[in-house]
Amino acid sequence: MSLRDKRRVQSVKTRLRTTRNGVRDSLPSFPGVPYLYILPFYVLFALFMAFPVAYTFYLSFFRYHGRGSGYILEIDLFVVEAGVPRLSNLEFVGLANYQRLFGDALFLQSVENTIVVMLLQMPLMVLVSLLVALMLNAKFMQYSGYFRTAIALPVTANYVAYSAIFLVMFAENFGFINYMLGAAGLPTVPWRSDGFWAKASLAVALDWRWMGYNMLILFAGLQGIDRRLYEAAEIDGANRWEKFRYVTLPQLRPIMLFVIILSTIGSLQLFAEPMVITDGGPANQSITVVMYMYQEAFSRFNLGYASAITYALVVFVTILAYVQLKIGGE
Repeated sequence: MSLRDKRRVQSVKTRLRTTRNGVRDSLPSFPGVPYLYILPFYVLFALFMAFPVAYTFYLSFFRYHGRGSGYILEIDLFVVEAGVPRLSNLEFVGLANYQRLFGDALFLQSVENTIVVMLLQMPLMVLVSLLVALMLNAKFMQYSGYFRTAIALPVTANYVAYSAIFLVMFAENFGFINYMLGAAGLPTVPWRSDGFWAKASLAVALDWRWMGYNMLILFAGLQGIDRRLYEAAEIDGANRWEKFRYVTLPQLRPIMLFVIILSTIGSLQLFAEPMVITDGGPANQSITVVMYMYQEAFSRFNLGYASAITYALVVFVTILAYVQLKIGGE
């Protein structure tokens, strides 16, 4: 670079520095300025996150006589009484919505279905994720990065799109899976006309989508284990199984606990898969809690009762996560 070019670059830098200092000096200098910069985030968070959460809890103590026109919910104008805004046709019922949950057979059925799907899906997914992570973390494994990418790709699939694919695959008369079973001389499976197999089909779909995601988390945990622990175990004469049992598993326990809690929460929030693949059938044998909440809110327009279902689910997830933390040793 010639001397002339260097002077030109230096001149541009000087002008930029002067402009930047001018902008900085023109800004207000009182101590609250940094908070003004982050204020838009907190305004949006309060408007679209905090307020709906709080208002749902408030709504769970009311009976809301919503009206619908087809799939359109008609919401009345807000009224203000004693300084509290509320929908004009709310009727305060106290804990009646929560008491109703214990006698609602369909709600209890949805809880049972959700738990069965979780028990079918989660242990298999965690086990397969761990085995694949161990295999990809082995020294002999070549092209591990390509395999990790390929296995983790399903997590990027759209919920409805991949559910629609599994809907076609699990079709009883012309589905790919029953076709392959028939070609192998095995009996076909009533995926949509039997309650257990309907829940099993949901578990298979969930395992396919989330196995790679959990494998990546466990793989990262394996990469974080200090190699000197394995070297010390080898000096003590430990074989592969003993190194896995006494080094890998204890070191990986917090990561596995994280994966199990994350999978539990995800399983309890099932919605798109049962809606698309089984439509809650047969005879509500695969309806989940969130699906039932959706039906109460946007098909029957019982927003107060749907809010109570929401917070019952929140309490259930919290208790389950607490128990898992205690069992897993935090």
